[in-house]
Amino acid sequence: MPGATLSRWTMSYFAAALSCLVAGLILTASGFGYPSTAIEDPESLAVIHLIAIGWLGLLFAGSLLQFVPVLVSRPLETPCLSLPVLLLMMVGLGLLLTGFLGLADILPLWSWTLPLGGSVLTLAFAGLLWMVTKTLAAARPLPLPAKFVALGCAALVGVAVSGLLLALPLSGVTANRYLVGFLLEAAPSHAYLGLVGWMTVTAIGVSYRLLAMFLLSPERSRMTSRAVGWLMAAGLGIVVGGILLAGSGISSTATIYLATAIGGVAALIYGLDVHFIFRERKRKSAEMNVLASLAAVAMLIASFVLFEASALSDLPIDLARPAAYLFVFGWLTGLGLGQLYKIVAFMTWLECYGPVLGRAPVPRVQELVNERRSSAWFLLYFGATVAATVALIAAAPTVFRWMTLAQLAAICALVFEFAQARRLAIVPQEIRLPDGVRHPQLFLPSFKGSSQ
Repeated sequence: MPGATLSRWTMSYFAAALSCLVAGLILTASGFGYPSTAIEDPESLAVIHLIAIGWLGLLFAGSLLQFVPVLVSRPLETPCLSLPVLLLMMVGLGLLLTGFLGLADILPLWSWTLPLGGSVLTLAFAGLLWMVTKTLAAARPLPLPAKFVALGCAALVGVAVSGLLLALPLSGVTANRYLVGFLLEAAPSHAYLGLVGWMTVTAIGVSYRLLAMFLLSPERSRMTSRAVGWLMAAGLGIVVGGILLAGSGISSTATIYLATAIGGVAALIYGLDVHFIFRERKRKSAEMNVLASLAAVAMLIASFVLFEASALSDLPIDLARPAAYLFVFGWLTGLGLGQLYKIVAFMTWLECYGPVLGRAPVPRVQELVNERRSSAWFLLYFGATVAATVALIAAAPTVFRWMTLAQLAAICALVFEFAQARRLAIVPQEIRLPDGVRHPQLFLPSFKGSSQ
Protein backbone atom coordinates (compact mmCIF):
# COMPACT_ATOMS: atom_id res chain seq x y z
CA MET A 1 0.00 0.00 0.00
CA PRO A 2 2.62 2.51 -1.09
CA GLY A 3 2.09 6.06 0.09
CA ALA A 4 -0.91 5.03 2.21
CA THR A 5 -2.04 7.44 4.89
CA LEU A 6 -4.03 6.74 8.01
CA SER A 7 -7.66 7.67 8.45
CA ARG A 8 -7.51 9.35 11.82
CA TRP A 9 -10.76 7.99 13.27
CA THR A 10 -10.92 4.53 11.69
CA MET A 11 -9.58 2.78 14.80
CA SER A 12 -12.28 4.52 16.86
CA TYR A 13 -14.94 3.21 14.44
CA PHE A 14 -13.51 -0.29 14.88
CA ALA A 15 -13.52 -0.06 18.69
CA ALA A 16 -17.15 1.11 18.76
CA ALA A 17 -18.13 -1.60 16.27
CA LEU A 18 -16.51 -4.41 18.27
CA SER A 19 -18.21 -3.14 21.45
CA CYS A 20 -21.60 -3.41 19.71
CA LEU A 21 -20.79 -6.91 18.45
CA VAL A 22 -19.89 -8.10 21.94
CA ALA A 23 -23.03 -6.48 23.40
CA GLY A 24 -25.23 -8.06 20.73
CA LEU A 25 -23.85 -11.54 21.35
CA ILE A 26 -24.22 -11.14 25.12
CA LEU A 27 -27.90 -10.29 24.63
CA THR A 28 -28.43 -13.21 22.25
CA ALA A 29 -26.66 -15.69 24.53
CA SER A 30 -28.78 -14.51 27.47
CA GLY A 31 -31.97 -15.37 25.56
CA PHE A 32 -32.89 -11.80 24.58
CA GLY A 33 -34.37 -11.52 21.09
CA TYR A 34 -34.38 -14.06 18.28
CA PRO A 35 -34.64 -17.08 18.46
CA SER A 36 -36.07 -16.82 21.98
CA THR A 37 -38.71 -14.41 20.62
CA ALA A 38 -40.15 -13.91 17.15
CA ILE A 39 -37.85 -12.14 14.74
CA GLU A 40 -40.34 -9.28 14.23
CA ASP A 41 -40.65 -8.58 17.99
CA PRO A 42 -39.10 -5.34 19.31
CA GLU A 43 -36.51 -7.25 21.36
CA SER A 44 -35.28 -9.01 18.22
CA LEU A 45 -35.30 -5.78 16.24
CA ALA A 46 -33.12 -4.16 18.91
CA VAL A 47 -30.49 -6.93 18.67
CA ILE A 48 -30.69 -6.99 14.86
CA HIS A 49 -30.00 -3.25 14.61
CA LEU A 50 -27.29 -3.41 17.27
CA ILE A 51 -25.48 -5.94 15.06
CA ALA A 52 -26.41 -4.48 11.65
CA ILE A 53 -25.73 -0.80 12.41
CA GLY A 54 -23.60 -0.92 15.54
CA TRP A 55 -21.24 -3.69 14.45
CA LEU A 56 -21.39 -3.98 10.66
CA GLY A 57 -22.36 -0.38 9.88
CA LEU A 58 -19.56 1.13 11.95
CA LEU A 59 -17.10 -1.49 10.69
CA PHE A 60 -17.85 -0.75 7.05
CA ALA A 61 -17.92 3.02 7.57
CA GLY A 62 -14.51 3.00 9.25
CA SER A 63 -13.10 0.67 6.60
CA LEU A 64 -14.32 2.87 3.76
CA LEU A 65 -12.61 5.90 5.25
CA GLN A 66 -9.30 4.01 5.22
CA PHE A 67 -9.54 2.02 1.99
CA VAL A 68 -11.43 4.17 -0.52
CA PRO A 69 -8.32 6.39 -0.81
CA VAL A 70 -6.27 3.22 -1.37
CA LEU A 71 -8.62 2.01 -4.13
CA VAL A 72 -8.38 5.27 -6.09
CA SER A 73 -4.90 6.48 -5.02
CA ARG A 74 -6.27 9.81 -3.77
CA PRO A 75 -6.62 11.31 -0.29
CA LEU A 76 -10.05 11.22 1.34
CA GLU A 77 -12.17 14.29 0.63
CA THR A 78 -13.47 16.34 3.61
CA PRO A 79 -12.00 13.98 6.26
CA CYS A 80 -13.13 16.50 8.91
CA LEU A 81 -16.56 14.81 8.73
CA SER A 82 -15.20 11.50 10.06
CA LEU A 83 -15.76 12.28 13.74
CA PRO A 84 -19.23 13.87 13.29
CA VAL A 85 -20.34 10.84 11.26
CA LEU A 86 -19.10 8.47 13.99
CA LEU A 87 -20.91 10.42 16.71
CA LEU A 88 -24.12 10.71 14.68
CA MET A 89 -24.13 6.97 13.98
CA MET A 90 -23.77 6.18 17.68
CA VAL A 91 -26.47 8.70 18.70
CA GLY A 92 -28.84 7.49 15.98
CA LEU A 93 -28.30 3.85 16.97
CA GLY A 94 -28.93 4.73 20.64
CA LEU A 95 -32.23 6.40 19.73
CA LEU A 96 -33.29 3.40 17.63
CA LEU A 97 -32.51 0.98 20.44
CA THR A 98 -34.39 3.18 22.91
CA GLY A 99 -37.41 3.13 20.60
CA PHE A 100 -37.37 -0.65 20.19
CA LEU A 101 -36.96 -1.20 23.93
CA GLY A 102 -39.87 1.18 24.49
CA LEU A 103 -42.05 -0.89 22.16
CA ALA A 104 -41.01 -3.94 24.20
CA ASP A 105 -42.11 -2.21 27.46
CA ILE A 106 -38.56 -2.39 28.81
CA LEU A 107 -38.10 1.40 28.67
CA PRO A 108 -40.68 4.20 28.59
CA LEU A 109 -42.22 4.48 25.14
CA TRP A 110 -41.51 7.77 23.40
CA SER A 111 -42.95 7.72 19.89
CA TRP A 112 -40.41 10.21 18.59
CA THR A 113 -37.30 8.14 19.31
CA LEU A 114 -37.56 5.79 16.29
CA PRO A 115 -38.12 8.47 13.62
CA LEU A 116 -35.55 10.76 15.25
CA GLY A 117 -33.05 7.90 15.35
CA GLY A 118 -33.74 7.16 11.69
CA SER A 119 -33.26 10.84 10.84
CA VAL A 120 -29.95 11.07 12.72
CA LEU A 121 -28.69 7.91 11.04
CA THR A 122 -29.75 9.25 7.64
CA LEU A 123 -27.72 12.39 8.36
CA ALA A 124 -24.75 10.25 9.41
CA PHE A 125 -24.92 8.15 6.25
CA ALA A 126 -25.23 11.32 4.19
CA GLY A 127 -21.95 12.55 5.68
CA LEU A 128 -20.28 9.22 5.00
CA LEU A 129 -21.57 9.19 1.42
CA TRP A 130 -20.36 12.75 0.90
CA MET A 131 -16.79 11.81 1.84
CA VAL A 132 -16.76 8.56 -0.14
CA THR A 133 -18.57 9.67 -3.30
CA LYS A 134 -16.66 12.94 -3.50
CA THR A 135 -13.41 10.99 -3.31
CA LEU A 136 -14.60 8.56 -5.99
CA ALA A 137 -15.87 11.34 -8.26
CA ALA A 138 -12.48 13.05 -8.18
CA ALA A 139 -10.76 9.84 -9.32
CA ARG A 140 -12.74 8.93 -12.45
CA PRO A 141 -12.40 6.70 -14.41
CA LEU A 142 -12.76 4.29 -11.52
CA PRO A 143 -11.01 0.93 -11.22
CA LEU A 144 -13.34 -2.05 -10.87
CA PRO A 145 -13.11 -2.40 -7.04
CA ALA A 146 -14.07 1.27 -6.67
CA LYS A 147 -17.09 0.71 -8.95
CA PHE A 148 -18.33 -1.92 -6.50
CA VAL A 149 -17.99 0.64 -3.70
CA ALA A 150 -19.96 3.17 -5.76
CA LEU A 151 -22.74 0.59 -6.27
CA GLY A 152 -22.72 -0.13 -2.54
CA CYS A 153 -23.08 3.59 -1.84
CA ALA A 154 -26.18 3.71 -4.06
CA ALA A 155 -27.67 0.85 -2.04
CA LEU A 156 -26.86 2.70 1.19
CA VAL A 157 -29.11 5.55 0.04
CA GLY A 158 -31.95 3.04 -0.28
CA VAL A 159 -31.16 1.61 3.16
CA ALA A 160 -31.34 5.02 4.83
CA VAL A 161 -34.52 6.15 3.08
CA SER A 162 -36.40 2.87 3.52
CA GLY A 163 -35.33 2.64 7.17
CA LEU A 164 -36.67 6.11 7.88
CA LEU A 165 -39.97 5.28 6.16
CA LEU A 166 -40.28 2.07 8.19
CA ALA A 167 -39.68 3.95 11.45
CA LEU A 168 -42.61 6.32 10.94
CA PRO A 169 -45.52 3.83 11.07
CA LEU A 170 -43.71 1.46 13.45
CA SER A 171 -43.47 4.23 16.05
CA GLY A 172 -47.14 5.14 15.65
CA VAL A 173 -46.34 8.65 14.45
CA THR A 174 -48.44 8.11 11.32
CA ALA A 175 -51.18 5.76 10.16
CA ASN A 176 -50.77 6.65 6.50
CA ARG A 177 -52.08 3.73 4.45
CA TYR A 178 -49.12 3.67 2.08
CA LEU A 179 -46.57 3.72 4.92
CA VAL A 180 -48.44 1.03 6.87
CA GLY A 181 -48.40 -1.16 3.76
CA PHE A 182 -44.74 -0.31 3.35
CA LEU A 183 -44.07 -1.46 6.92
CA LEU A 184 -45.84 -4.77 6.32
CA GLU A 185 -44.04 -5.60 3.09
CA ALA A 186 -40.73 -3.74 2.80
CA ALA A 187 -38.73 -4.92 5.85
CA PRO A 188 -37.06 -7.86 3.99
CA SER A 189 -36.13 -5.54 1.12
CA HIS A 190 -34.68 -3.03 3.58
CA ALA A 191 -32.53 -5.80 5.06
CA TYR A 192 -31.46 -6.97 1.59
CA LEU A 193 -30.36 -3.47 0.59
CA GLY A 194 -28.26 -3.19 3.73
CA LEU A 195 -26.71 -6.65 4.06
CA VAL A 196 -26.37 -7.50 0.37
CA GLY A 197 -26.56 -4.17 -1.43
CA TRP A 198 -24.32 -2.02 0.74
CA MET A 199 -22.18 -4.39 2.77
CA THR A 200 -21.71 -7.41 0.52
CA VAL A 201 -21.20 -5.44 -2.68
CA THR A 202 -18.71 -3.16 -0.91
CA ALA A 203 -16.93 -6.10 0.74
CA ILE A 204 -16.58 -7.88 -2.60
CA GLY A 205 -15.11 -4.80 -4.26
CA VAL A 206 -12.61 -4.07 -1.49
CA SER A 207 -11.65 -7.75 -1.16
CA TYR A 208 -10.69 -7.92 -4.84
CA ARG A 209 -7.99 -5.35 -4.07
CA LEU A 210 -7.00 -6.52 -0.59
CA LEU A 211 -6.73 -10.24 -1.40
CA ALA A 212 -4.62 -9.53 -4.47
CA MET A 213 -2.43 -7.19 -2.42
CA PHE A 214 -1.98 -9.53 0.56
CA LEU A 215 -1.33 -12.58 -1.65
CA LEU A 216 0.86 -10.72 -4.18
CA SER A 217 -1.47 -11.82 -6.98
CA PRO A 218 -1.86 -9.96 -10.28
CA GLU A 219 -4.61 -7.32 -10.08
CA ARG A 220 -6.73 -8.09 -13.13
CA SER A 221 -10.10 -6.83 -14.26
CA ARG A 222 -11.64 -10.18 -15.13
CA MET A 223 -14.81 -10.66 -17.14
CA THR A 224 -16.12 -12.75 -14.24
CA SER A 225 -15.55 -9.86 -11.82
CA ARG A 226 -17.52 -7.52 -14.05
CA ALA A 227 -20.28 -10.15 -14.27
CA VAL A 228 -20.48 -10.20 -10.46
CA GLY A 229 -21.02 -6.44 -10.47
CA TRP A 230 -23.74 -6.55 -13.14
CA LEU A 231 -25.56 -9.41 -11.43
CA MET A 232 -25.49 -7.62 -8.09
CA ALA A 233 -26.76 -4.43 -9.75
CA ALA A 234 -29.60 -6.39 -11.38
CA GLY A 235 -30.58 -7.93 -8.04
CA LEU A 236 -30.59 -4.52 -6.37
CA GLY A 237 -32.73 -3.08 -9.17
CA ILE A 238 -35.31 -5.83 -8.63
CA VAL A 239 -35.38 -5.19 -4.88
CA VAL A 240 -35.80 -1.44 -5.37
CA GLY A 241 -38.71 -2.13 -7.70
CA GLY A 242 -40.29 -4.31 -5.02
CA ILE A 243 -39.82 -1.55 -2.44
CA LEU A 244 -41.59 0.99 -4.64
CA LEU A 245 -44.59 -1.34 -4.92
CA ALA A 246 -44.59 -2.42 -1.26
CA GLY A 247 -46.63 0.51 -0.02
CA SER A 248 -49.46 -0.51 -2.33
CA GLY A 249 -49.77 -3.81 -0.48
CA ILE A 250 -48.05 -5.85 -3.20
CA SER A 251 -45.91 -8.60 -1.65
CA SER A 252 -42.18 -8.20 -2.08
CA THR A 253 -41.47 -11.89 -1.38
CA ALA A 254 -41.13 -12.82 -5.06
CA THR A 255 -38.69 -9.98 -5.72
CA ILE A 256 -36.56 -10.99 -2.72
CA TYR A 257 -36.40 -14.61 -3.89
CA LEU A 258 -35.52 -13.58 -7.43
CA ALA A 259 -32.87 -11.09 -6.28
CA THR A 260 -31.41 -13.68 -3.91
CA ALA A 261 -31.20 -16.24 -6.72
CA ILE A 262 -29.31 -13.72 -8.85
CA GLY A 263 -27.12 -12.85 -5.86
CA GLY A 264 -26.39 -16.53 -5.36
CA VAL A 265 -25.09 -16.82 -8.93
CA ALA A 266 -22.96 -13.72 -8.32
CA ALA A 267 -21.61 -15.28 -5.11
CA LEU A 268 -20.60 -18.45 -6.96
CA ILE A 269 -18.76 -16.44 -9.61
CA TYR A 270 -17.11 -14.35 -6.89
CA GLY A 271 -15.98 -17.58 -5.23
CA LEU A 272 -14.35 -18.60 -8.53
CA ASP A 273 -12.60 -15.22 -8.70
CA VAL A 274 -11.26 -15.70 -5.17
CA HIS A 275 -10.03 -19.15 -6.21
CA PHE A 276 -8.19 -17.65 -9.19
CA ILE A 277 -6.63 -14.92 -7.04
CA PHE A 278 -5.48 -17.54 -4.53
CA ARG A 279 -4.14 -19.86 -7.23
CA GLU A 280 -2.13 -17.07 -8.91
CA ARG A 281 -0.54 -15.84 -5.68
CA LYS A 282 3.21 -15.31 -5.43
CA ARG A 283 3.11 -15.50 -1.63
CA LYS A 284 2.80 -19.25 -1.15
CA SER A 285 2.00 -19.26 2.58
CA ALA A 286 -1.38 -17.62 3.18
CA GLU A 287 -1.66 -15.55 6.35
CA MET A 288 -4.46 -15.89 8.89
CA ASN A 289 -6.51 -13.01 7.50
CA VAL A 290 -6.59 -14.65 4.06
CA LEU A 291 -7.57 -18.06 5.45
CA ALA A 292 -10.37 -16.43 7.47
CA SER A 293 -11.55 -14.61 4.34
CA LEU A 294 -11.66 -17.88 2.40
CA ALA A 295 -13.78 -19.45 5.15
CA ALA A 296 -16.10 -16.43 5.04
CA VAL A 297 -16.51 -16.72 1.25
CA ALA A 298 -17.44 -20.39 1.67
CA MET A 299 -20.13 -19.37 4.17
CA LEU A 300 -21.38 -16.68 1.78
CA ILE A 301 -22.03 -19.35 -0.85
CA ALA A 302 -23.52 -21.74 1.72
CA SER A 303 -25.95 -19.07 2.98
CA PHE A 304 -27.28 -18.46 -0.55
CA VAL A 305 -27.65 -22.22 -1.04
CA LEU A 306 -29.64 -22.49 2.19
CA PHE A 307 -31.88 -19.59 1.24
CA GLU A 308 -32.65 -21.02 -2.18
CA ALA A 309 -33.31 -24.44 -0.60
CA SER A 310 -35.83 -22.72 1.63
CA ALA A 311 -37.52 -21.13 -1.37
CA LEU A 312 -37.63 -24.22 -3.59
CA SER A 313 -38.25 -27.06 -1.15
CA ASP A 314 -41.37 -28.13 0.73
CA LEU A 315 -39.48 -28.95 3.91
CA PRO A 316 -41.38 -28.08 7.10
CA ILE A 317 -38.25 -26.54 8.67
CA ASP A 318 -37.29 -22.88 8.30
CA LEU A 319 -34.04 -22.46 6.36
CA ALA A 320 -34.31 -18.75 5.49
CA ARG A 321 -33.53 -17.41 8.97
CA PRO A 322 -30.60 -19.80 9.58
CA ALA A 323 -29.33 -18.73 6.14
CA ALA A 324 -29.55 -15.09 7.21
CA TYR A 325 -27.70 -15.90 10.43
CA LEU A 326 -24.93 -17.67 8.52
CA PHE A 327 -24.79 -14.72 6.10
CA VAL A 328 -24.38 -12.15 8.89
CA PHE A 329 -22.05 -14.07 11.20
CA GLY A 330 -20.31 -16.44 8.80
CA TRP A 331 -19.80 -14.17 5.80
CA LEU A 332 -19.92 -10.52 6.89
CA THR A 333 -18.67 -10.93 10.46
CA GLY A 334 -16.17 -13.65 9.56
CA LEU A 335 -14.75 -11.53 6.74
CA GLY A 336 -14.75 -8.45 8.97
CA LEU A 337 -12.86 -10.16 11.79
CA GLY A 338 -10.40 -11.73 9.37
CA GLN A 339 -9.59 -8.44 7.71
CA LEU A 340 -9.48 -6.56 11.03
CA TYR A 341 -6.78 -8.98 12.13
CA LYS A 342 -4.57 -7.68 9.31
CA ILE A 343 -5.83 -4.10 9.14
CA VAL A 344 -5.26 -3.32 12.83
CA ALA A 345 -1.72 -4.68 12.65
CA PHE A 346 -0.96 -2.90 9.39
CA MET A 347 -2.36 0.46 10.52
CA THR A 348 -0.42 0.17 13.77
CA TRP A 349 2.76 -0.67 11.87
CA LEU A 350 2.23 2.25 9.50
CA GLU A 351 1.53 4.64 12.36
CA CYS A 352 4.50 3.57 14.47
CA TYR A 353 7.21 2.45 12.08
CA GLY A 354 6.35 4.15 8.80
CA PRO A 355 8.04 7.43 9.82
CA VAL A 356 11.33 5.68 10.76
CA LEU A 357 11.39 3.11 7.95
CA GLY A 358 14.90 2.98 6.46
CA ARG A 359 16.41 4.84 9.41
CA ALA A 360 16.13 2.16 12.11
CA PRO A 361 15.46 -1.59 12.36
CA VAL A 362 11.71 -2.20 12.39
CA PRO A 363 9.60 -5.36 12.75
CA ARG A 364 7.55 -6.88 9.98
CA VAL A 365 3.78 -6.47 10.13
CA GLN A 366 3.48 -10.20 10.96
CA GLU A 367 5.56 -9.65 14.10
CA LEU A 368 2.81 -7.50 15.63
CA VAL A 369 0.49 -10.53 15.96
CA ASN A 370 0.63 -14.09 17.26
CA GLU A 371 -0.77 -16.04 14.32
CA ARG A 372 -0.60 -19.49 15.92
CA ARG A 373 -2.65 -18.38 18.92
CA SER A 374 -5.10 -16.39 16.82
CA SER A 375 -5.74 -19.32 14.49
CA ALA A 376 -7.34 -21.19 17.40
CA TRP A 377 -9.75 -18.31 18.00
CA PHE A 378 -10.75 -18.17 14.33
CA LEU A 379 -11.31 -21.94 14.29
CA LEU A 380 -13.49 -21.62 17.39
CA TYR A 381 -15.44 -18.73 15.90
CA PHE A 382 -16.19 -20.32 12.52
CA GLY A 383 -16.90 -23.71 14.08
CA ALA A 384 -19.34 -22.16 16.57
CA THR A 385 -21.01 -20.17 13.77
CA VAL A 386 -21.65 -23.30 11.72
CA ALA A 387 -22.91 -25.15 14.82
CA ALA A 388 -25.20 -22.24 15.74
CA THR A 389 -26.67 -22.29 12.23
CA VAL A 390 -27.29 -26.04 12.49
CA ALA A 391 -28.93 -25.46 15.90
CA LEU A 392 -31.29 -22.92 14.34
CA ILE A 393 -32.22 -25.38 11.60
CA ALA A 394 -32.81 -28.11 14.19
CA ALA A 395 -34.81 -25.72 16.42
CA ALA A 396 -32.46 -26.34 19.37
CA PRO A 397 -32.38 -22.96 21.19
CA THR A 398 -30.30 -24.20 24.13
CA VAL A 399 -27.56 -25.48 21.83
CA PHE A 400 -27.78 -22.23 19.87
CA ARG A 401 -27.20 -20.15 23.00
CA TRP A 402 -24.16 -22.26 23.97
CA MET A 403 -22.73 -21.79 20.48
CA THR A 404 -23.35 -18.06 20.77
CA LEU A 405 -21.31 -18.09 23.98
CA ALA A 406 -18.52 -19.86 22.08
CA GLN A 407 -18.67 -17.17 19.38
CA LEU A 408 -18.53 -14.51 22.08
CA ALA A 409 -15.49 -16.14 23.70
CA ALA A 410 -13.68 -16.30 20.36
CA ILE A 411 -14.46 -12.66 19.57
CA CYS A 412 -13.31 -11.47 23.00
CA ALA A 413 -10.06 -13.38 22.48
CA LEU A 414 -9.60 -11.76 19.05
CA VAL A 415 -10.29 -8.31 20.54
CA PHE A 416 -7.49 -9.07 23.00
CA GLU A 417 -5.23 -9.95 20.05
CA PHE A 418 -6.11 -6.65 18.36
CA ALA A 419 -5.27 -4.79 21.58
CA GLN A 420 -1.97 -6.67 21.85
CA ALA A 421 -1.09 -5.56 18.32
CA ARG A 422 -1.93 -1.94 19.18
CA ARG A 423 0.21 -2.12 22.31
CA LEU A 424 3.15 -3.65 20.38
CA ALA A 425 3.16 -6.33 23.07
CA ILE A 426 4.38 -9.14 20.79
CA VAL A 427 7.12 -7.16 19.00
CA PRO A 428 10.64 -8.24 20.06
CA GLN A 429 11.92 -5.89 22.76
CA GLU A 430 15.10 -4.93 20.89
CA ILE A 431 13.20 -3.38 17.96
CA ARG A 432 9.92 -2.44 19.65
CA LEU A 433 10.54 1.25 20.20
CA PRO A 434 13.41 2.66 18.11
CA ASP A 435 14.13 6.37 18.40
CA GLY A 436 11.17 8.39 17.17
CA VAL A 437 8.58 5.66 17.90
CA ARG A 438 6.00 5.84 20.70
CA HIS A 439 3.26 3.47 21.74
CA PRO A 440 0.09 4.25 19.78
CA GLN A 441 -3.13 5.01 21.62
CA LEU A 442 -5.46 2.06 21.77
CA PHE A 443 -8.33 3.44 19.70
CA LEU A 444 -8.14 7.24 19.74
CA PRO A 445 -6.09 9.22 17.19
CA SER A 446 -2.68 10.60 18.04
CA PHE A 447 -3.15 13.73 15.88
CA LYS A 448 0.50 13.43 14.84
CA GLY A 449 1.96 13.35 11.35
CA SER A 450 -0.01 13.76 8.16
CA SER A 451 -2.79 11.31 8.88
CA GLN A 452 -6.22 12.26 7.65
